[in-house]
Amino acid sequence: MTSVLDQLKQWTTVVADTGDFKSIDQYGPQDATTNPTLILDATKNPRYDYLIDSAIKYAKGKVSSNEKAIELAADKLLVNFGFEILKTIPGRISVEVDAKLSFDTEGTIIKARHLIDLFEEIGVDKSRVMIKIASTWEGIQAAKILEKEGIKCNMTLLFSFVQAVACAEAGVTLISPYAGRILDWHIKNVKKTYKSNEDPGVMSVTKIYNYYKKFGYKTIVMGASFRNIGQIEELAGCDYLTISTKLLNQLQCSHKKIERKLSPNTAHNYLEQKITYDENSFKWNLNEDPMATEKLTEGIRSFAKDGRTLMLMLKQRLNKEDTIITEKISENIDLGDKTSKPFKLFGRQTEFMVV
Repeated sequence: MTSVLDQLKQWTTVVADTGDFKSIDQYGPQDATTNPTLILDATKNPRYDYLIDSAIKYAKGKVSSNEKAIELAADKLLVNFGFEILKTIPGRISVEVDAKLSFDTEGTIIKARHLIDLFEEIGVDKSRVMIKIASTWEGIQAAKILEKEGIKCNMTLLFSFVQAVACAEAGVTLISPYAGRILDWHIKNVKKTYKSNEDPGVMSVTKIYNYYKKFGYKTIVMGASFRNIGQIEELAGCDYLTISTKLLNQLQCSHKKIERKLSPNTAHNYLEQKITYDENSFKWNLNEDPMATEKLTEGIRSFAKDGRTLMLMLKQRLNKEDTIITEKISENIDLGDKTSKPFKLFGRQTEFMVV
């Protein structure tokens, strides 16, 4: 009998939500998504040490300042993971800009261009990369500019209809409404359990999907952050769904029959009127939604924290290498010889004069 995963693929593009590219291939996803938390988790596995070492080596060869080297190494590490993941999928990889840029339009644009440059440097065309940006007003405006440059954007940390409308109006490639985190908030604050068909996260994604299809927006709706396969089954037919490997495995092992729930053919029955937001109305309406406001700021803080932890890990690795190099320099200098001694540093022949 056909698995639920294979049934789902009839109507929905399945995306793997992981940084652990060794676990992706068995599920046959089209695309893959990463975020700072997923990359941080993956770096704890020793089998990915070579990607960290490669990123540090690259950064050291480009800049002399340790601070700048750490930031460059972090960017390169994202690209290294993305490059390896692209070997296992036919489609695109989503990589995320630093969460601390969530309220900085120009900073986001600069970082996005830089990440694309790093991919193109190793032969990956920008058509295979999507840049993940937080769905703040500033982030959406950055995405609007980047899309005009041909850089595809995946708008993340999306919890509300107002964010979805603004993203569609900006012409972004894809949005990632977080069904699971919406459910988390309601369970915690409303003190209620929900059946899958009345799940507030599922209902949010469904509303956005129907609105987009009714009014002809080309932006892809990709449901994200699922807590159980019931949520996924209720969104069968959504454009894309990005799913953790744990839930992909459950879908692959289940063989019950499921039905398509979302379709452009039924979206015309949706009653919502077309609306638009400027900056003031966007921020006010977002402010009036306590769930969306709390989850957006919480998500930004969480990703920023994991980003800082990743940078700290890179700093420790970089400093450890510097210590090893210093010790090696000492070993190669004969204190009784006052002539210069050649020594290879970061692949370059260097002379140290003993004085």
